Amino acid sequence: MTIFALIEVFNRPNERQNVFLKGLLLLLLIHLAGELFIYSGAYVYAPALAGAQFPFRVLLGPALYFYAHATMSPDKAIDKRLWALAFSGPILVLLAMLPFIFMISPAEKLALADPSTRDPELWQIAVFTCFFATCVFISFTVLFLIMALKLHISHRQQLMERFSEIEQRSLGWFRTVLVIWGAVWLMYAVEFFLGALGWFWFGSGKLLPVLEVFALAIFIQKALSQKVLKESDKGLPRTNQTRAVLLSDEKMQLIASKLEHAMKEDKLFLQDNLSLNKLSESISETENHISETLSQFLQTKFFQFVNGFRVEEAKQALQDRDKLITSIAYDVGFNSKSTFNTAFKKVVGYSPSAYRNLLLENKQKIL
Repeated sequence: MTIFALIEVFNRPNERQNVFLKGLLLLLLIHLAGELFIYSGAYVYAPALAGAQFPFRVLLGPALYFYAHATMSPDKAIDKRLWALAFSGPILVLLAMLPFIFMISPAEKLALADPSTRDPELWQIAVFTCFFATCVFISFTVLFLIMALKLHISHRQQLMERFSEIEQRSLGWFRTVLVIWGAVWLMYAVEFFLGALGWFWFGSGKLLPVLEVFALAIFIQKALSQKVLKESDKGLPRTNQTRAVLLSDEKMQLIASKLEHAMKEDKLFLQDNLSLNKLSESISETENHISETLSQFLQTKFFQFVNGFRVEEAKQALQDRDKLITSIAYDVGFNSKSTFNTAFKKVVGYSPSAYRNLLLENKQKIL
């Protein structure tokens, strides 16, 4: 599965997102090959290669973060300090592995697999190597997964400040993948360490490979189907972000009135691709001024502001029992029924279908 995904990505244009996806998939392939090498027993034919995947495995967390950065961040360049931090992990693991590599011969490594033939002193070296490599892997994985999660949250917040429709831009699947993959990698690290100490449970070597295949399948399917975002869909680079101008209450009141008129009278919210930029052009106010008015004066974001009017329009349309809910969703400006259902339930507290049923019940009571 990973090999086929790599072939697919290598046939794609060399855009940043695809380049980092290639690197991540290649590291995953090395990691999986190393695990298969151990669990299949193939190490008996080449014991010198045992543990060769350890340094590469530490790069999985950083590689996932770099893929997320290339996919979502408006900053094209990745901080050099992050590159240095990412590669410090494999270097630490390699340094810890030096005694295991040079002080233990292939035959002695093979003997370590059997408690009856292992040398106690060499076994301690092997256990320390596994323990250290596992600790570094866990530390770097947790650190970079948290960074990736923060990047995703920041990306989503910027989208909500500028667009009324964010489903195709927000990579909603990414957070789920982070949680699943983080849990699987953590469990793998713990199981590997316990196995090095000779502790096993009934699911050792069976359950986690299945979970990893499941997580890998989800990521590959989502990553391959994810469209490359335009730079305008990623927000503003940190270097281009300007500090909001502090507006007077009178100015924000004026802008709020314009916004209200644009929504209630001109019904701009019916445009499914309405953006902050288009709204700015419609009411002749800068994007920064509108954003500040929405956040400081109206206590909301552009995404929530626009969808609030769409939901109110939908509430009126739902009174007509002959109208399909899907048709209503598109009529009021939503691009998908799922987005409509989520927004509607968040504002009203009921799903559109439940709200329609509630209207019907109330009407029957009155009659």
